[in-house]
Amino acid sequence: AGAGFRVDPAAQADPAGLAAAERALLAELDREAELLLAEERAARVPQLDVPMPANLTASEIVRLQADPAAFARELVRPLPRQPAAAARRGSRFHTWVEELFDHRALIDADDLPGSQDAELTDDDLRSLQEAFLRTPYGSRRPAAIEEPFELPLAGRIVRGRIDAVYDLGRGRWEVIDWKTGQAPADELQLAVYRLAWARLRGVDPSAVDAAFLYVRTGAVVRPPLVTEDELAALLAPPVPARPPGAA
Repeated sequence: AGAGFRVDPAAQADPAGLAAAERALLAELDREAELLLAEERAARVPQLDVPMPANLTASEIVRLQADPAAFARELVRPLPRQPAAAARRGSRFHTWVEELFDHRALIDADDLPGSQDAELTDDDLRSLQEAFLRTPYGSRRPAAIEEPFELPLAGRIVRGRIDAVYDLGRGRWEVIDWKTGQAPADELQLAVYRLAWARLRGVDPSAVDAAFLYVRTGAVVRPPLVTEDELAALLAPPVPARPPGAA
């Protein structure tokens, strides 16, 4: 063979001639620089003020309070929602209670989305029915059930349905929200229901008691509720969000 040249194995492994500790430090500095550049690029993306919808549901107010940025992203790029198992189970239960108290259901339970799903067995529904009948509300006839409302609030309309309302006499009422699951409920939704019923009856909200009934356990929970002014304040400011696709 012709004239050749010698290669230093250390230089071949590391042309820069850096020690292992130096290479590790350099890689770490590169990662930090990338993070700083990414943060700077994100900071330069203009913010959008997402207008609050003129019409909201009570559950949307709960999502707004829980995570304003996520709620804003829903407004900018709405996605279809799959009915949750808990919602389907609750719908079947509500339909049965309507029938129990001679309120004709608008939709038959078997026609509800997901009514034939595996988690919605007849045994599960029967268990909920038996548990409900053991509660004090199992034998009390409500004054209203699945009561729809449109609540003007902070220049907007909040829509929803109240599970049940009971006449306590002497001008007092009790709003009950049935919960067929075991997860803790959000009292913000209950506050909306209380205010909506007070408006419907033309009474002060202080004349309306409100509680969650956890059907499976029979527990009745009466959380402290925010005032009308506090509810209105949630809907007053614009919702900040970044444009779709922004980092």
